[in-house]
Amino acid sequence: MRIRNVTRWVSIVVLSAAVSLPVGADEQASEKKGDKKASGQPSDAEMMAMMMEMTKPGENHKLLAHMVGNWSLKVKMWNNGDTNTAPMESSASATVKEIMGGKFFTSDVNGKMQMPGADGKMTDMDFKGMGVDGYDNARKKFVSSWIDSMGTGILTSEGDYDAATKTFTFHAEVAYMPGMTVKVRQVVKIVDNDHHTFEWFEDRGGSGEVKTLQIDYTRKK
Repeated sequence: MRIRNVTRWVSIVVLSAAVSLPVGADEQASEKKGDKKASGQPSDAEMMAMMMEMTKPGENHKLLAHMVGNWSLKVKMWNNGDTNTAPMESSASATVKEIMGGKFFTSDVNGKMQMPGADGKMTDMDFKGMGVDGYDNARKKFVSSWIDSMGTGILTSEGDYDAATKTFTFHAEVAYMPGMTVKVRQVVKIVDNDHHTFEWFEDRGGSGEVKTLQIDYTRKK
C-alpha cells in the first residue's frame, strides 16, 4: 500500500508538471498576460483543485458506511455448485471499520471452517480474513481487496452499485492453482440496516456459472 501511494503521488506531480510545460513563445507570452493557455489545458491551480476534489469521499463512500459495525456471519458452501444439496455450514464474526476519513473500510473476519485434516477427515480449522473496500473516484468503480488464511494470493475486485435493488456486483479472477484461473462474480445485497447477504458465483466454463458460497450478515446488538 505504501509503495502504491508513493507511486500515485509521483504520478500526480509528473502530470502537473506535464500540463504546465509551455509549448512555445506565444503561449509563454499569453501566460504572462494572465490569459488562458492557448492549448485550453487547465492551469496549475485548476489542476491541483481538480486533484484535491478527487481525493474527497462522496455519496458512493457513504453507501459502504452501511457495513461499519460488528456482525455475526452464517456461512454456507457448495463445493459442487449444486445449491439443491445440503451445504457445508459454519459461523464467523466480522468487524468493519471506517479509515482515512471515510475513504476506505476495513473488515476483519474470524471463524472456523470444516476442512480435511492430515488423516483426510473433516475437522474445524481456524479461519481469518481481512478486506479493504472503497470507491475509486477516478475510475468510477467500487474496489475491493481480500486476503485470508486459506491462501497466499490477494483478491482484487471492482464493481458497481444498483440503487433500485440495493445491490453491489463485483467481478474478479481467482487463481486457485497454477494454470487454473476462474472468473467470479460477487453480489452483496443490502436487506436493511442490520442485514445484508454476500453471494459468490464461479464461471465453470461449459457447465456455466454456479453459486458456491453464501454468507448472511446480521448486525450484533
